[in-house]
Amino acid sequence: MWSTLVLLLALSSGALSLDKLNMCMDAKHHKTEPGPEGQLYKQCAPWSDNACCRANTSEEAHADNSYLYNFNWNHCGAMSDQCKKHFIQDTCFYECSPHLGPWIQEATESWRKERILDVPLCKEDCHQWWDDCKNDFTCKTNWHKGWDWSSGINKCPEGSKCRKWTDVYPTPKDMCEQIWSSSYLYTTHLKTSGRCMQLWFEGANPNRKVAEYYLNNAQQHQSFAFATLLLLALASFSVMMY
Repeated sequence: MWSTLVLLLALSSGALSLDKLNMCMDAKHHKTEPGPEGQLYKQCAPWSDNACCRANTSEEAHADNSYLYNFNWNHCGAMSDQCKKHFIQDTCFYECSPHLGPWIQEATESWRKERILDVPLCKEDCHQWWDDCKNDFTCKTNWHKGWDWSSGINKCPEGSKCRKWTDVYPTPKDMCEQIWSSSYLYTTHLKTSGRCMQLWFEGANPNRKVAEYYLNNAQQHQSFAFATLLLLALASFSVMMY
């Protein structure tokens, strides 16, 4: 009984000690640890002070059909510049951000061991992204899977057809939560709230404080659950003693 409690305490303490506020996920192009990168390219520049991406990754994030994932933004005709800007920022956020620890989960894909899940996005970011893409076209709801890769880049799968953005994603929430397999969670929080992650920013990175808020909440729940388990175990042990 006591050995089990000691083990649970050790596991709990170990989980709480992880530096999830400054880490890189185990994925295809990420660095092992975050750090300064000097000059990151264009939309990735805000992460220069502390980044999980390298300069060459930031440059490729801006290219159509880049070597990063051979992903073709123009699968239903040329994507508009205002729409593409958000996908570049989304790529920079994914590749460069060192503050995604609270949402990093194990992944089963061959090209990465970890992914992000349910990262809470600020309302303004999601709405502006959707609004800037509303006149574009796509043939798929979930862009993570189901493409035709026979040519080496993604093409619309057989039987699909290109449809207007707003037909595929009727609301900003639909787009943000569905396009990357629930990587993002739509919220009504504003950027000034400190409760949502910003895909792009100017000046100091505001996302560390947001990650700290969610990590502290998670740790409080974990500590409460452990304390409850410990009390139940002690009560059970006391009954056994009598």
